[in-house]
Amino acid sequence: MRYMATYDMMETMRNTNEWLGATARAMASYPGVAMWPNPAMEMMRAWGEVTERSFARMVAKPDWGIGSIPAEDGRDHLVEVEKIIERPFGDLIHFNVTGRPAKKRRVLLVAPMSGHYATLLRKTVLSLLPDCELYITDWHNARDIPVSAGKFDVEDYTLYLVDFMKELGEDIHVIAVCQPVPLTLAATAYLAEEDPSAQPRSLTLIGGPVDPDANPTEVTDFGRSVTMGQLEETMIQRVGFKYDGVGRMVYPGLLQLASFISMNGETHSKAFQDQIMAVARGEASDHDKHNAFYDEYLAVMDMTAEFYLSTVERIFKNREIASNNFTVAGRPVDFGKVTTVAVKIVEGEKDDISAPGQCLAALDLLTGLPDDKKAAHLEPGAGHYGIFAGKSWRNNIRPLVLDFIDSNTSAPIKTTKPANKNAKAS
Repeated sequence: MRYMATYDMMETMRNTNEWLGATARAMASYPGVAMWPNPAMEMMRAWGEVTERSFARMVAKPDWGIGSIPAEDGRDHLVEVEKIIERPFGDLIHFNVTGRPAKKRRVLLVAPMSGHYATLLRKTVLSLLPDCELYITDWHNARDIPVSAGKFDVEDYTLYLVDFMKELGEDIHVIAVCQPVPLTLAATAYLAEEDPSAQPRSLTLIGGPVDPDANPTEVTDFGRSVTMGQLEETMIQRVGFKYDGVGRMVYPGLLQLASFISMNGETHSKAFQDQIMAVARGEASDHDKHNAFYDEYLAVMDMTAEFYLSTVERIFKNREIASNNFTVAGRPVDFGKVTTVAVKIVEGEKDDISAPGQCLAALDLLTGLPDDKKAAHLEPGAGHYGIFAGKSWRNNIRPLVLDFIDSNTSAPIKTTKPANKNAKAS
């Protein structure tokens, strides 16, 4: 499947379905149709509206949609998205709340690169903005990146995080969500040796696969049940002529979306049937619950082939992070070198993507970190999404994370080598 033809075939199918939806909606909306009322025409219009919107969202990057937030002065302050660092594969951006004094809590939110845009964390961002000076990693769609920009694998991702942390300084607190958890841990350990003063004050790791074998799920079982050759042959395609990244080898977002939907096919099918009926009855709206969720869920991005394949091979199959055998740019990364960064683990009891224990394994790797710098929280009844954006996050986890940040805001005490008792006084 490593051909442009298969990539273009998927895009053609998506484009055709969007066109069919638009055509059905337009035809069933003609004023003349109202002269002969027929429920079938309303159903046709509703199907067309839902279909057109759904397939159009698959190739559009969602906007952050954060216009303003209230502050302590009782006024709404505008929010501007500023680029701090611009790179080919991702930017470091800052949510600048204009007119508000800078917050003492400075937080870097590391977004996943796992098929969706960073806007998947919009609710997380909204919940942290009132209390934090917030930065986030904004990863780019691989289909839009020219081949001349080079490769991007797990090591490049880690080095991006290293540069972002250096830019923000030592008083930053890092929160990593899901896929980037092991690589964020690796970036911190890399800094522990290269530039200890650039390490963050605290590290909050939320539902990530540090050790996929600690508690296997369908996701981890799939990674171990197929060979790298099978993955490369069935999942990797070459970007077609429509995009700037023409010729780049990628794991297409549309293929990822098909995988996401197949995991809960009946649930998604019922959701769309219900939405079509709601539109036909005139009960749907542009920003109703269905559209709010699926406008984000259906917006997918391509991953570079090397990032996807190296993640499966090195993180899941070879367990390089879990076994403390990860290397970056030829340099071994030793997690035991992290001695001053406070680390908190957050897991969901019902998480079926990164099950409890997979993220907790990070604490065992940090052999040089004192126990009083380690913390863990298992949220009862919470699934994967709930631990960073749902009710569990808002009501329980977020307050704990902010308390953890506040308790580790002061600069860590730097240890010095003991004086040599045999040295002669000068």
